[in-house]
Amino acid sequence: MNQRKIKLVDGSYKHLLSIPNCWEFAELRDVIEIVGGSQPPKSDFLSERVTGSIRLIQIRDYKSDNHIVYIPKEKAKRFVTKDEVMIGRYGPPIFQILRGLEGAYNVALMKAKPIAGIFSNEYLFWYLSNQNLYHYVESASDRTAGQSGVNKKHLELYPVGVPPLAEQKRIVEKLDEVLAQVETIKARLDGIPSILKRFRQSVLASAVSGKLTKKWRTVAAVGEPEQINLGEVITKIGQGWSPKCESTAAEDGQWGVIKTSSVQNIIYWEHENKALPLNLDARPEHQLLSGDILTTRAGPRVRCGVTAYVSETRSKLMICDKVYRYRVKESVGLSKYLVYLLNSPQYLSEIEKMKTGISESGMNLTQTKFKQLSLYWPKVCEQKEIVRLVDNYFELADSIEEQVKKAQMRVDNLTQSILAKAFRGELVPQDPNDEPADKLLERIAKARVEAVALAKAAKKAGVGKKKLSA
Repeated sequence: MNQRKIKLVDGSYKHLLSIPNCWEFAELRDVIEIVGGSQPPKSDFLSERVTGSIRLIQIRDYKSDNHIVYIPKEKAKRFVTKDEVMIGRYGPPIFQILRGLEGAYNVALMKAKPIAGIFSNEYLFWYLSNQNLYHYVESASDRTAGQSGVNKKHLELYPVGVPPLAEQKRIVEKLDEVLAQVETIKARLDGIPSILKRFRQSVLASAVSGKLTKKWRTVAAVGEPEQINLGEVITKIGQGWSPKCESTAAEDGQWGVIKTSSVQNIIYWEHENKALPLNLDARPEHQLLSGDILTTRAGPRVRCGVTAYVSETRSKLMICDKVYRYRVKESVGLSKYLVYLLNSPQYLSEIEKMKTGISESGMNLTQTKFKQLSLYWPKVCEQKEIVRLVDNYFELADSIEEQVKKAQMRVDNLTQSILAKAFRGELVPQDPNDEPADKLLERIAKARVEAVALAKAAKKAGVGKKKLSA
């Protein structure tokens, strides 16, 4: 078995590092230079590029181009190119490893600059992205103005396994190949939830148009559905109240009032509530019960008109005044069928037309208009069949979604497993013909000493010339 070098990283995140014998340990400060950014005053910021300006890169710019800022080039002090590696200094999350933008960079970023001849930018990018290093940095993060920040001195002391140059190149090539495959898999997995969302909407659209139970209706010899207004099939609509509640959710045994965010499309989130203060008496007439239908009557456009079914709830929650609460009359149908109907694409579109208000934050759905909504209303037996089929299809979609989430977690872990393997020297084979890393470090150190000596000699020669000319 090949011999390996082991290093214990002590401190708040204790862990072992293991590298091949032909690699060499060095402190991070011996292989890269970390260069902090500079922060020009906001008075120098420009919203558009003009002659003599340069883009000022900020952490958020690596996610979006929605907040591009420029500054006069003479005010810029630190510069970055697209292939250089940047470290996000503040969080959350701290220690983001970034690249791909060009310009000047601000104080929230640091450039990780390889010392010539030891690391390439490509190798450095992948190395800094490994989880061991992240946990080491995060465990010793500073607090600055309420934000977690990278402790630069602590980071510079981290022991790095330095491979031979030729092996570094092989590692980068292999990482680019393997991680590209991982990203392809990840992209496909990330696209599945939107496919499932469209599937659910398609099921609902078929359910409330009669397509889903067309064959069943023929076999069962059931008459065609009728068109009927919402107000004819539901019980009296109740509306809650909005006392000044606590900022925290109600605990078990404590009365609480649900928020409008409790009402999601089809489903009800019990945890979205606020506790009723002890000095206020509960109002049992507003108590939420299993089997209730909830529809938001007011709020921003995205929340107004949303309908959920309360499959179960604890006993001490009340509806707020921005939510309607009602049920389907038992003699004419099922509450759950109505919830599916109101969440179908056709009916969401009709409800959208009923909303009044001129601002995104001030929409309203009045009882009068809501009750006039015309419904596709089959016989009770067909409603039961529709609910059964929709439940089955949704259970299948939920099962797939759960599997996708587990697969996404495995893929995320796979990336880190591959990086860990790479930096243990296990991703590509070692080549005995490679120059050992200790020779590489010696050669680079010698070159740095010679460069410093030459610089001092040049400076001394320049001083001598000045004296002679004087």
